[in-house]
Amino acid sequence: MSVGILGTKLGMTQVFDEAGKAIPVTVVQAGPCTVTQIKTAEVDGYSAVQVGFGEVTEKALNKPELGHLKKAEASPLRHLKEYRLDSPADYQLGQQLTADIFTPGQQVDVIGTSIGRGFAGYQKRHNFKRGPMAHGSKNHRLPGSTGAGTTPGRVYPGKRMAGRLGGTRTTIKKLTIVRVDGDRNLLLIKGAIPGKPGALVNIVPAKQVGKTN
Repeated sequence: MSVGILGTKLGMTQVFDEAGKAIPVTVVQAGPCTVTQIKTAEVDGYSAVQVGFGEVTEKALNKPELGHLKKAEASPLRHLKEYRLDSPADYQLGQQLTADIFTPGQQVDVIGTSIGRGFAGYQKRHNFKRGPMAHGSKNHRLPGSTGAGTTPGRVYPGKRMAGRLGGTRTTIKKLTIVRVDGDRNLLLIKGAIPGKPGALVNIVPAKQVGKTN
């Protein structure tokens, strides 16, 4: 287990590799994050490092939150996130974590909130097929049968139907970091990540699952 970083999605663009091939990337403003708390197994029951991100005014936080951040001599921060570690002693209160903790070519998992798309129908939400488009069909985008009549006489829970689409916690695994701009704290990550521009994202090193014989 290792520490990650919080950041803001800025948008998508493309860069070119040495062979001139275009690579679609998402630009993320990663950090800087401040270490706001260090938890140990002796005191808290588990080992972890808490980091904060997103400076705000003092009016945006209550007194307990301001007092918690004051212990680390940190400025008012909007978002707090814990990362469980085996050796939290490697970090210190008030330490700044920047995009330099990642390297080009490293694989990461990106966690965020997907774009909310409101109430969506069957085809958009579940990729259902459409009905015949002939004029007499009268069933172009309808769901069709939802269950038997007399038995069971109801619709089973979990039935794929129209409803709210998006706006949920989403994880995209094993994305590759293409470039790291340490001066501006920017990460260029290959592919798309959850959320709209300006959304909060959590970037953690991808778990490497070893092969077993």
